[in-house]
Amino acid sequence: MRSTFDKQLQTLNTQLIEMGMLVETAIAASVEALKKQDVQLAKKAIASDAEVDQKEKDIETLCLKLLLQQQPVAKDLRLISAALKMITDMERIGDQAADIAEISIYLSGQPAVKKLEHIPQMAEATAKMVTESIDAFVKKDLALARQVIDYDDIVDALFDAIKSDLIELIGADSANGGRAIDLIMIAKYLERIGDHAVNIAEWVVFSITGKHVGATETEGE
Repeated sequence: MRSTFDKQLQTLNTQLIEMGMLVETAIAASVEALKKQDVQLAKKAIASDAEVDQKEKDIETLCLKLLLQQQPVAKDLRLISAALKMITDMERIGDQAADIAEISIYLSGQPAVKKLEHIPQMAEATAKMVTESIDAFVKKDLALARQVIDYDDIVDALFDAIKSDLIELIGADSANGGRAIDLIMIAKYLERIGDHAVNIAEWVVFSITGKHVGATETEGE
């Protein structure tokens, strides 16, 4: 019985990694579409959200099967409960990557208002947080989960840098205002992705220690 349960837990780990790869790819594609003004790439990023949604449903079904059929003990119950919480955050990350792609389509064909150096940096940082938070879950690595939580300070600093750059840009020429606001929205979506990665890492801490350190306020985003 335990052998079957362990195999199902391994399947859960594999599916979580796959879902993480999907959202990481969506983040990268949506920002690359913005940089290259590539409408087709942006549309692919939007379409991939359906895959993320389906993966969430598959993992949820597996978790419920484990809960109902295996009657897990405390530690395993925490692990499965954490996975159910994590996939909710990953699904929202997929939504926000799609939102970035939609703005990228809107901005395509318009002259760039500035070199987008900080936005790709922010996207890379948030994708790193997502990947490492899931790795921490699979490896049961408490230190890595806490590193992800701390890394959010870097994402927040990049967000502040983008805001400052764009405010300065609007001050220099008010005609840039509309596009600058769109770029601020993209930065805000990336900041939320970072917040969701923190949530995932906090659920990893819970799955290992039994203590939840408090989720980031991202409900409804």
